[in-house]
Order: sequence, then C-alpha cells, then structure tokens
Amino acid sequence: METIKIMGTDDTPTVILDAENDIFEISGRSLPEDVTAFYDPILNWLDEYAGSPNAKTAFNFKLVYFNTASSKLLLDILMKLEQMHEDGKDVVVKWFYPEDDEDMQEAGEEYADIVDVPFEQIGYTLN
Repeated sequence: METIKIMGTDDTPTVILDAENDIFEISGRSLPEDVTAFYDPILNWLDEYAGSPNAKTAFNFKLVYFNTASSKLLLDILMKLEQMHEDGKDVVVKWFYPEDDEDMQEAGEEYADIVDVPFEQIGYTLN
C-alpha cells in the first residue's frame, strides 16, 4: 500500500498512514478550508487498508484543535476503525490530549462513547 504523509500547516494536521511501518497518526490542528477534500484521500486509504490490515492497528490522534467540520470527518475515520474491529481485526485508538486541555479530553471521551472500538485516553504535558 502506498504511504500517505501530509505535513501539517497552521490549518491542517500532519497525517501519516504507513502500514509497512505500523504508523497511523493524525496530529496538530485540523481546520482545513475544504475539509472533505482534505480527508477524502485518508478515508479512501483506510477503505483499502481495511481489506488487508496489519495484525494490529494502533491509530493515534494527537490533535490540539479541530473545528466542527473536522469533527465529522474524524468520526468517519473512527467509524472505519470500528468496522475493522467488528470484522475481528485488532484495532485500538489512542487519543492523546494535553493534560490541561479539558475540551480535547472530553472530545476523546465523546468519541469513545460513540464508537465501539478499544479506546485509550492519554494525557501528556506540553513542553
């Protein structure tokens, strides 16, 4: 599978989808002008990946901010992971959030309530 590597900007997150090296991560800020155009390749990649996933998929979300439009697309990603989990694949979501950011912590908790996939909340300290 082709690897997706998108370097983040002020408005778009860094995205690394590298099945060969077991790296599945979205990090930074997500408020792209055209959220659908930004996330479509990611969703399409996940569709292809789901056909033949790795033995274990640990998907890391390390977002510090996302807008309302992005929240829907993030849910779409989580629902694809949920489908893989329901198909018997070993999937875990790791939701990283700055320890002092209750909004990002709560966002992770809300997503964990919506999707049926193993979900880890991981607080960290910003340097």
